[in-house]
Amino acid sequence: MTITLGTPAVDDLAGVVGALREWQHDTAPMQLHPGDVGWLWRFGAEATAAAVRTWSRDGRVLAAGMLDGPSLLRLTTAPAARRDDELARQLADDLIRPGRGVLPEGKASVEAPQDAPLQELLADAGWGLDEPWRPLRRDLAEPVEDPGVRVEAIGPERAGERAAMQQGAFDGSTFTEERWHAMAGGAPYADARCLIAYDDGGAAVGALTVWSAGPGRPGLLEPVGVHRDHRGRGYGRALTVAAAAALRELGSSSALVCTPSSNVGAVAAYRSAGFQDLPEVHDRVREA
Repeated sequence: MTITLGTPAVDDLAGVVGALREWQHDTAPMQLHPGDVGWLWRFGAEATAAAVRTWSRDGRVLAAGMLDGPSLLRLTTAPAARRDDELARQLADDLIRPGRGVLPEGKASVEAPQDAPLQELLADAGWGLDEPWRPLRRDLAEPVEDPGVRVEAIGPERAGERAAMQQGAFDGSTFTEERWHAMAGGAPYADARCLIAYDDGGAAVGALTVWSAGPGRPGLLEPVGVHRDHRGRGYGRALTVAAAAALRELGSSSALVCTPSSNVGAVAAYRSAGFQDLPEVHDRVREA
């Protein structure tokens, strides 16, 4: 059967998210998670669908990718198709050739599982390695300790507070109350939670979103941010511990997070919250 490249309609997005859920497991390398699609959903269902690509054979999705900006594709495959040579060759061909409608001409990047044959095919085509990222994981088999600060899960009535924390944690953030509602209306958010941490005086100090992929599967922290006015006081660790607890309540087997290796403060905070290093990962990059 021929492998078909496609862009889903809005009504088909739930099926793609469902496939991504099924592909998550604790022994897999860091890969595209349904929470990544859920975070993109803040721009609306139509924009999310337009950014997704699927590769299917006989009606079954074998690989899915998400354009995180115009020139970065974040991609993973079904576990059973990871070593599928035909799929790997088709993926490489579609990514290398701008006319296929996945990546543009010039500089472009691909995030793919480190054990995927696609890595070697892109290397053979001259694609190099980009800056390293550090994935970290916390096992959730045992109960999670108290974070030491007040952390609350928020709903629609406090979306503005969540947006303000995002803007205070990330320079140039475009997250708004309206975009929170768009995100919360997406299929992945059915198993997600937004958390806000508070200091002893009751001031909000940071926020994050956790995404479950279903019981017995790893969950994701994306994004995590401490307000710029409250950094250096341990709130990053506290938020991360609370996130692990929330994912355990949702039935997740583990909690995953990934940050640039150069972000030594974030890496230290995650380690202090009981997360353990996984092997560094690199995007494949084609220079202009």
